[in-house]
Amino acid sequence: TAPVPSTDTKKETSADVGDFGAGIKKEASVGTGDGPKPCCGCLGRDTIANAAATVGPAVVNLAVPRGFQGLTVGKSMGSGTIIDPNGTILTCAHVVVDFQGLSSSSQGKVDVTLQDGRSFEGTVVNADLHSDIAIVKIKSKTPLPTAKLGSSSKLRPGEWVVAVGCPLSLQNTITAGIVSCVDRKSSDLGLGGMQREFLQTDCAINTGNSGGPLVNIDGEVIGVNIMKVLAADGLGFSVPIDSVSKIIEHFKRSGRVVRPWLGLKMLDLNDMIVAQLKERDPTFPNVSTGVVVPMVTPGSPGERAGFRPGDVVIEFEGRPVGSIKEIIEIMGDKVGKPLKAVVKRANDISVILIVIPEEANPNI
Repeated sequence: TAPVPSTDTKKETSADVGDFGAGIKKEASVGTGDGPKPCCGCLGRDTIANAAATVGPAVVNLAVPRGFQGLTVGKSMGSGTIIDPNGTILTCAHVVVDFQGLSSSSQGKVDVTLQDGRSFEGTVVNADLHSDIAIVKIKSKTPLPTAKLGSSSKLRPGEWVVAVGCPLSLQNTITAGIVSCVDRKSSDLGLGGMQREFLQTDCAINTGNSGGPLVNIDGEVIGVNIMKVLAADGLGFSVPIDSVSKIIEHFKRSGRVVRPWLGLKMLDLNDMIVAQLKERDPTFPNVSTGVVVPMVTPGSPGERAGFRPGDVVIEFEGRPVGSIKEIIEIMGDKVGKPLKAVVKRANDISVILIVIPEEANPNI
């Protein structure tokens, strides 16, 4: 008869598992010299901790007194990130500038507290209300910790990210999650005005996190935390760092963000939209890509240039275009300069239009 398994089998099983685990550790440590490390691109035990430790010292708490009819009625609290040794702090405009009808008692001054306990008086240097991005400056006789700016252009949904800040005035708070969407449109969130794009994450974001950094697992800043949906958990939004970098360049050149305005409502085309438009109107031009103009604002630069509803922009300033983002990048800050657009109209008629952008009203 075959022997009946006993507790010895359990011992053998646990020994096998232990040997297997030991084998993994031995293999992982071969050639490293520093003990086991996660493979490139893998999430290890210390990955998030290391990312937080890299950026943490550069994350600051911001406090701005708020007043009403000469009385101080509280403080606006938020977070920020030191991005250069000269004491430049990146944050949200709504943290340091009045958005709610309450006047600031600080007259552009901000109380800045570092993770190591040092405190400074900062000055609001630049603020763009449309993008909700601002720059605060502090001066220090001793070295300041800084964070490295990364890139948001190649982010994909599902990548791990870390949010750092001071939610509810609780300094040095770290939350982790993933990127839920890389190009959430402002119109998707019910926000009017000019189109903006946000990174959507499921990191825990609360009051006081505003202005703090969103970082990748390398500890690089890839976004600025800006808001959350109050009625839902796991819906936080950040301004992509590539957009923020362009805003900072505008601040350096002009002291403000210059945005050209054409007065055209635009929509990116794809095969599905083209098929639907041709079904509605058989004379719709035979295009596979481009930017369609469904509406032209009366009295706008676009109308003066001769744009009509239904036009499809296929070329802008000599470059083929397939998205609104490409047109915006080509325009840059070219206000008052003639720009050439090639459009296609019904029955494949091609027309060249010259449009002169105006500066957009920041309040629209």
